[in-house]
Amino acid sequence: MGRASGGGAPKGFGPDGDDSGCPFLHIDMDAFFASVEVRRRPELRGLPVVVGGTGGRGVVSSASYEAREYGVRSAMPTAMARARCPQAIFIPPDMEAYAQASRAVMAVFRDITPLVEPLSVDEAFLDVSGSRRLFGRPAEIAALIRRRIAEEQQLTCSIGVAPNKFLAKLGSTRAKPDGLLVIPADRALKFLHPLPVSVLWGVGERTEESLRRLGMRTVADVAHAGPGLLRAAVGQAMAAHLHELAWGRDPRQVSTEHQEKSIGAEVTFDTDLGDPEQLRKMLLALAQKVAARARASGQAGRTVSIKVRFADFRTISRSRTLPGPTDVAHEIMSTAWELFEAVRAQQRIRLVGVRLEGLLAAEGAVRQLALGEAEDGWREAEVASDAVIARFGRGAVRPASLLGTTRRSSGAARPLPQNPAPGMVVPLSDPPTPS
Repeated sequence: MGRASGGGAPKGFGPDGDDSGCPFLHIDMDAFFASVEVRRRPELRGLPVVVGGTGGRGVVSSASYEAREYGVRSAMPTAMARARCPQAIFIPPDMEAYAQASRAVMAVFRDITPLVEPLSVDEAFLDVSGSRRLFGRPAEIAALIRRRIAEEQQLTCSIGVAPNKFLAKLGSTRAKPDGLLVIPADRALKFLHPLPVSVLWGVGERTEESLRRLGMRTVADVAHAGPGLLRAAVGQAMAAHLHELAWGRDPRQVSTEHQEKSIGAEVTFDTDLGDPEQLRKMLLALAQKVAARARASGQAGRTVSIKVRFADFRTISRSRTLPGPTDVAHEIMSTAWELFEAVRAQQRIRLVGVRLEGLLAAEGAVRQLALGEAEDGWREAEVASDAVIARFGRGAVRPASLLGTTRRSSGAARPLPQNPAPGMVVPLSDPPTPS
């Protein structure tokens, strides 16, 4: 069933540790996208599997632990991953399959406690303080969750059990892969203080370098640094934040009301594009994706923004606030295209993105018609399309201008060859559209 504790943890922090005062769990699925692919293609088990864009400018989304042994990591260019692990099996991402797996995993969490805070499709915080009567101690609950996910979903996860969210997150990281780690409240500093400053939330490369220049290399160094020295390194607000974390203090509670601030989609082209008609079609596909996601989440937004990266890697963004909120692709596309035409300047394009911001609940928020204004029927048509797509798949309804372009994978796995060739790209169904 996996390891009891993470290899990077001090001795004595296993599942039998004192979990009194440890109501917080952080659960992180192991190599989630790659694991879902291995689950539906058992012949990939034990092989280096890389999920991500397979084109010349693709990026790794997930890598199995067999691939990670060769130095393959998430967010790495696919070309670099191929160089490091040429024998890997490369698979285009199938976001629908991962979303479905995520929903099943989150349902397991909610069977245990209603206090679930998803952070992404593959990780969440849980507060199990009210679940002890039914399921036992926090560590026992964590073991139960791991067992259920393994048996019901054929996936593995790593769990940290701790007095607060910050420590629970550190625990799950050091329990990987497929492990469980308890950080007792009275031993939290013994666990925390020897760690490098980079484990503190908010410490990126620049902040780490600023701290190192002043001799602060471990969390203990930050904890014992004088207030003036810490402020000199990172500023007043960040200094106060890091001081609290360095002493293992994190007052945040599990929040079950998570609202996205924006909904977006973007695509990087394998070859720089300059044809206005191709670019228009891609923006339309992105606008449709954003609008469909907004309607599915019951939200609408007032601001449309675009992101454009030119062939020389110069990246710009532009936005416009509408008179009222919308979840209609036609309106999003119209605004996005106007913004795009104003910045394109005949240059070739490497990446485009569309985003809907200023979100609020769509009920009663979608733009009301002005007195005497005719209905255009676009929203009704798109809602009807949603229903058709939900029943028959994404290829069932599309604008005529997008006929013949690539479609998103349906999620059905094609059978693999008996012996996958090293470095081969495994197709799903149709090539995926922008993420």
